[in-house]
Amino acid sequence: MINRLAELRKARGIPAAELATQAGVTRQAIYAIEAGTYMPNTVVALRLAKALQTPFTELFALDDEEAAAPSEVSFEALDDNSPLLPGEPIQLCKVGRQTIGVTPALFPAYLPVADGIVTDARHAAVPAAPVHNRLLVAGCDPALSLLAAHSADAGVELVLASVNSARALEWLKAGKIDIAGTHLGTYPDQPHTRGRGLTAVTFAVWEEGFVVARGNPKGIRGAEDLLHPGVRFVNRESGSGSRRLFDDLLKRAGIAAGRVKPVAEIAPGHLAAAWAVASGAADCCIAARSAARRFGLDFIPLAEERFELVLQRSDLERKAVATLFDVLSRQRFRRQLETIAGYDVAHSGESSS
Repeated sequence: MINRLAELRKARGIPAAELATQAGVTRQAIYAIEAGTYMPNTVVALRLAKALQTPFTELFALDDEEAAAPSEVSFEALDDNSPLLPGEPIQLCKVGRQTIGVTPALFPAYLPVADGIVTDARHAAVPAAPVHNRLLVAGCDPALSLLAAHSADAGVELVLASVNSARALEWLKAGKIDIAGTHLGTYPDQPHTRGRGLTAVTFAVWEEGFVVARGNPKGIRGAEDLLHPGVRFVNRESGSGSRRLFDDLLKRAGIAAGRVKPVAEIAPGHLAAAWAVASGAADCCIAARSAARRFGLDFIPLAEERFELVLQRSDLERKAVATLFDVLSRQRFRRQLETIAGYDVAHSGESSS
C-alpha cells in the first residue's frame, strides 16, 4: 500500500493534532496511519483527503507487492495424546528452548470475566462500578471475539451477546444494544439498514457452507444428500442467516422442508452447530468457515455473505465507536481475521449503506 499521508501533511504544514481533529480521529491514529501500522476506514480516508485538499488516490494507492503470507513455524504439541488437526487455531509459547503449541479448550475451563452475580431478575451484586467505556455488540459471528481482543488493546471494551442476526436487529431497534452483527443484508426483505436512522459497516465477507467430519465420510455435497437416511443434520434456529440459507437451498433443490429430518437439538450458533458435528452428534450442519476451522472439520462452501455491523447513524460520532471502526482497519487485526477465520477483509470498515 502506497501511503503519502506524512509527506503531504508535512508539505502543507498541518500539525498531526489539527489533522486528527478534521478527520475525527486521535493524534495517535494519525501517527499510526503514517507509520503504516493500520489503514483508515473509507470515511476517515476521505476526511483526510479533504483536509489535505488532495484526491483520495493521491493519498493512498495499492502497490504491486502482495501481502506477505503467514510464516511457517515448527512447534511441539503440549498434549501428545491429542493430535492437532489442520485448520485448528493455535497459540504458541516459548518454554525454555521449545516452542509449545496449545489449542484453546473446546469449552472454557475457567469462570468468565464478569462484573458480579445476579441476585434476582432485576438486580445484581457488583463489587465495583462497571467499566463505562464499553459497547454492547450482539451477533453470531465467532470472530467477534477477535474484534473484542483488539478493541480492548485500543481502550474500548466490547461486551458480546451471542444471538442470531434477526434477534440482534430487534434489540438494536429497541435501543437495547449499541451494535448488531448481521448477515441478513443479502435478503431483499430485510430493510434493516434502510431508513430509520441506521447504517451498516462491513466487518468482513465470509463463506457459509456445510460443515462435515474430516474426509466428508457421508459424501455430502448438496441439499439432496441431506435426504439420505444415514445423514444426521443439525439445524439452526429461525431468524438466523444459516437457517435462511438452509431454507433457500431446499427451495432451489425443489425439496419440501418437511422431508429433511434434523436431529432433535437446534444449535444456537455457528460454534454450537460445528461442535455437534465434531462430537459425533450430527454428520452435517450449515455454519461459517471459521466454525469449521475451530474444530478442524471439513467445509463445503455454499454462499458468500457480507457480515455487517449495524448501528444508529448518530452513534458514528461517538469516540468509542470511532475507535472500534479504526480497529477494523488495522493491519494486524485484518491479518488475524484472514488467517484464523478465513475471511475476506478487503472491504472491512467500509460503509455498506
